[in-house]
Amino acid sequence: MKRYLLVLLCFFALLATAPRGSAQGCAVCTKTASTLGDKGARGLNGGILYLAAIPLSLIGAIGFIWWRHNKNS
Repeated sequence: MKRYLLVLLCFFALLATAPRGSAQGCAVCTKTASTLGDKGARGLNGGILYLAAIPLSLIGAIGFIWWRHNKNS
């Protein structure tokens, strides 16, 4: 278990040091957001977060159930 924790820690440390250019959005979204103005860009970002909320919450719930099951064992 400690090995997996160490691998995850190293993975997230490498992600934190990645250059900003590697985490850009797609060119179409950037172009669309720049033409929409401030209110439209905020709406686009809110829509992206809304669409990401369900998969992330499902992954979090499955991870929590898995963690709780392994903790009791």
